[in-house]
Amino acid sequence: MTYEESSLLMTDMPFQGRVKVAVLKFASSIMVEASTVPAHNTRERWAVNTMQNPGMVAAQVTPGVVMDPAVQQDGADVTDAALQAATEAVVNNLL
Repeated sequence: MTYEESSLLMTDMPFQGRVKVAVLKFASSIMVEASTVPAHNTRERWAVNTMQNPGMVAAQVTPGVVMDPAVQQDGADVTDAALQAATEAVVNNLL
């Protein structure tokens, strides 16, 4: 994707909606993970915040998600599975 295409995708509301679903799905999985998972307390705080403010969290991580190689390759047509992987990678880097 060009810089312009990447920039436009970062503000595309349907794409941000998909990222919102991805962060909520990831937050749900964190909420039920074992407390022995490394950095669980930090992850759980992020998950609670995400459940309370999914739109805000999605807006924060969307730029990083757009820069993921799978998203750069397929743009808005990225599969849900690839989008989920990209979202989780960005969040894990932030945590």
